[in-house]
Amino acid sequence: MTKRISAAAITEAVLRLRAAGCVFAEDEAAVLDGAASDEAALREMVRRRAQGEPLEQVVGYADFCGIRVRLRPGVFVPRVRSALLVHRGGKALRRAGALPEDATATPPVVVDLCCGSGALGLALRRQAPGIDLYAADLEPAAVACARDNFGADRSRVYLGNLFDPLPARLLGRVDVLLANVPYVARRHLALLPAEARDHEPRTALDGGDDGLDVFREVVRAAPRWLSPGATVLSEITEAQIDAATEAIRSAGLEPEVAYDEDLEATVIEGRR
Repeated sequence: MTKRISAAAITEAVLRLRAAGCVFAEDEAAVLDGAASDEAALREMVRRRAQGEPLEQVVGYADFCGIRVRLRPGVFVPRVRSALLVHRGGKALRRAGALPEDATATPPVVVDLCCGSGALGLALRRQAPGIDLYAADLEPAAVACARDNFGADRSRVYLGNLFDPLPARLLGRVDVLLANVPYVARRHLALLPAEARDHEPRTALDGGDDGLDVFREVVRAAPRWLSPGATVLSEITEAQIDAATEAIRSAGLEPEVAYDEDLEATVIEGRR
């Protein structure tokens, strides 16, 4: 059955979104129109968006690096800038020779730590379909969401703190560790947009005093999980480069920093 949403209802949506401060009100109204089943659903979605809920949580999905992932309220929304992590993850796989031409060879292992919706790992799998992908997160809502997105591989998404829930068989076998850990300094949390501050879990944002507490914890433990030549990758700010590089070196890993001006993204890597 074809839905029927009038032009007047869409115009009203644009006006309400604009009044709420949405800079791209017309574009957002079009997205909401595409997701709404009828005018009542559209009005409810506009109400939620006007109250500051992220657009992706309202419509129930996010488009990221060529894939569409389901989202739930309270789950971290994948950022466009995190495409650099996916790009560098693919490069790390190729550099380590972890993408064998022989289809019968053991597939490379990728872990998406602090996975949220699972978007990063799934985007890397789109780029390199042969990977053996696992994910973990501390937040139950995120794990439920990632399991939705993993589909038949839902049992590979684990609930728990960092490495704790991962199966021991992965020790020393991980070829790429995507660790999109929280890296906002605690004193800066109040400066975040309300969308993030009020609608995403604090555990996905709060990186401690300098934003690198969780990063350091991951880097210290990473060598036990990484295979020879493997890489751990995290997103950071430019201001954190020196401290993050020191943490990488202290863990006995070789650091490398990548920056993308268009994405305004910085990624720190540690290679075993």
